[in-house]
Amino acid sequence: MTDIDSNAGPDADVDPDDLSLSDAEQEALHELQLSIEHVHRAYGTLLEFHHELGHAMGRMSDAEERLREADHEEWADELRDDHLPAGAISDQWTFELVEEFSNEFLEEVDEFEASVRDELADGVDHVTERQQKRRLRERAEGDE
Repeated sequence: MTDIDSNAGPDADVDPDDLSLSDAEQEALHELQLSIEHVHRAYGTLLEFHHELGHAMGRMSDAEERLREADHEEWADELRDDHLPAGAISDQWTFELVEEFSNEFLEEVDEFEASVRDELADGVDHVTERQQKRRLRERAEGDE
């Protein structure tokens, strides 16, 4: 069996029990880190929305051309003038939504989580998971 934290990241040699976190602090930090992971998943969903809408707009542009070819200039003009240049939400295009989310909300909550983690756990990430990993590996080694 290998060392408990071999092949791990920069905190590989950290024993989570040495961090002197109270149970309440560890639970709070764990919940905060889980929430940040969900914020990142939401960001991924926003990126997917951005890409899907971009593909849809490309197809809408193709539809404009096909409408012109079919002698439906009025509908083609409406697509060109009203729908293609329109923003997805409140006149904002999806790239603007992605940028605003990333530069404001995502960056701010990431920085907040990092500052809490620095203060409570000396910057060590995933303390709860590290403890779980250590306990499971110790249990496995004990059965040998």
